[in-house]
Amino acid sequence: MRNQQRWVYHRGEGLRTFGVEEELLLVHPETGLPQPLAGTVTEIAAWHADAGPRTEGPEPAKPELYSEQLEIGTAPCTTTAQLADQLRSARLAAAAAAEEAGVAVAALATAPVDFGPLLTPDDRYRRIHDRYAHLVDEEFACACHVHVHLSSAEEGVGVLDRIRPWLAPLLALSANSPYCQGVDTGYASWRHQLWQRWPMSGPSELYGDVDGYERTTRAMLASDVLIDDHMVYFDARLSRRYPTVEIRVGDVCLDLEDTVLLAVLSRALVETAAREWRRGRLPDPVSTVVLRLAAWRASRYGLGGELLDPRSWRPLPAGEVLHALLDHVRPALEDAGDRERAEAGVARLLARGTGADLQRAAHAGDPSLASVIVEAVRRTTPA
Repeated sequence: MRNQQRWVYHRGEGLRTFGVEEELLLVHPETGLPQPLAGTVTEIAAWHADAGPRTEGPEPAKPELYSEQLEIGTAPCTTTAQLADQLRSARLAAAAAAEEAGVAVAALATAPVDFGPLLTPDDRYRRIHDRYAHLVDEEFACACHVHVHLSSAEEGVGVLDRIRPWLAPLLALSANSPYCQGVDTGYASWRHQLWQRWPMSGPSELYGDVDGYERTTRAMLASDVLIDDHMVYFDARLSRRYPTVEIRVGDVCLDLEDTVLLAVLSRALVETAAREWRRGRLPDPVSTVVLRLAAWRASRYGLGGELLDPRSWRPLPAGEVLHALLDHVRPALEDAGDRERAEAGVARLLARGTGADLQRAAHAGDPSLASVIVEAVRRTTPA
């Protein structure tokens, strides 16, 4: 998603372009142990991309913080069908490049087996490790980021202030990290718990306007805790590279269709919030304390328990909260032609479970965690 000119908001159609970035784990195809071969895999992927025809599609995989993971992403898309096709192509291309390097890709938000991650050789990553020390050693995690186009920074801040209550349900439906370093954590999303260790992560306060947003980011940078402005790790933020809102709360999803659902609901949330902002509807003044409690519930239980209902901030069964989310964004879903797909996706998740539930099912009856990784490799790459 490096080409900003491709981010277009089609006002006549009422559709915002959107895109997805996914972080994937590189594993040994038999043992499931993470493998530090991101440099090799990304070189292979880049070679194939340069050798192939120039097309409007996903960009080649690129390295991430650790040598055992890589990032894939789509170009900006207008329709959900385009997004799904590009995600499928990106995962298949990453899997093919990984296979040439003797490894496999797995959409797992934490590493189920015990290992010591290796930092990717990069000056910025070394600076991050120097600053945050052992936090970086223990923070291996893979997320999914959804970008949704904005017409202005003012609209973006209005959106950020109004989507805050609904980010925890997005975390719950994407939960895909129950096991970490050989331990059953008891959580649906242990990645979220790891991520909360960063001092600049989690939900944000209300900004009110662009000046409020900039004051917050300037104060964060002035603290000299952050390496740079790319380390504003809030659950949602204004992208510094693209004219987008970047929703960062989700685990990487095991099932590609769950990623598509996360993206569809994210775009609908942004569009709904933008309409509220234009009408002058005030955002919910809920505190970050309550939002952290809501995120904790989502992280702990996924869709298998109760979530905090953003309409009352009281616990309700997860299914009721997801249906409340669908009701909240229904006009935006209908305008984008995504209502049926979103409703079917929510029904599928409630019946089948999240990625965390699929991992637990794969682990049932097997004392090792190898079966979890084998199943994850199978599910990551679409047939």
